[in-house]
Amino acid sequence: MRVGLLGGTFDPIHLGHLRGAEEVREHLDLAKVYLIPAAVPPHKTREPITPFAHRYEMARLGVSSSPYLEASDLEGRRPGPSYSIETLKNCQAMFGPRADIFFILGMDAFLEIYTWKAYLELFERAHFVVIGREGTELEEPAAFLRSLGVAGITENERGFFTSHSGKSIRFLETTRMDISASRIRRLCRERRSVRFLIPEPVREYIERTGLYRDHGYA
Repeated sequence: MRVGLLGGTFDPIHLGHLRGAEEVREHLDLAKVYLIPAAVPPHKTREPITPFAHRYEMARLGVSSSPYLEASDLEGRRPGPSYSIETLKNCQAMFGPRADIFFILGMDAFLEIYTWKAYLELFERAHFVVIGREGTELEEPAAFLRSLGVAGITENERGFFTSHSGKSIRFLETTRMDISASRIRRLCRERRSVRFLIPEPVREYIERTGLYRDHGYA
């Protein structure tokens, strides 16, 4: 079984998240991509964040029209900061040793992965799929991977890298949408339309609950 994991704050989930997940799934022939909202994002402790229950529900509504995308409340069921290494261990236990797990993240997050807890262990446990982001380019990926301390990096003839663990690191270009969660929150505060930036069920949920109207969170 080949599955993808895409984490994020998802405050709120938008079409950029979903289109990226869909294109990675199709490109790598994944059975499913799980979108996992962070309960307590370790790198966003100073910013107001919408309560997890709302963000998970919006993620669930956002993927409801796809048989290949699924929202997971895994990090909401675990106390403490939402460290990716713990999430990956949980997923390996659930899917079993024969599952091929593809860890999906944006280039902006990847360039800061050295600040993550036990980041080198992530490369031992999962394949990496790095999605291009506007304004964040990586000129020499092999050199960057070696600077991180990822051992045994070799470049495959098909254009991706492999570490000594046998796990691959791929850099994929997906459709770049100029959509950001911060802009959506700002538009909501200003009582302006967010149609066609987010899935309609998510827009209806925000409208019904009044999220982002005053302070950016419920």
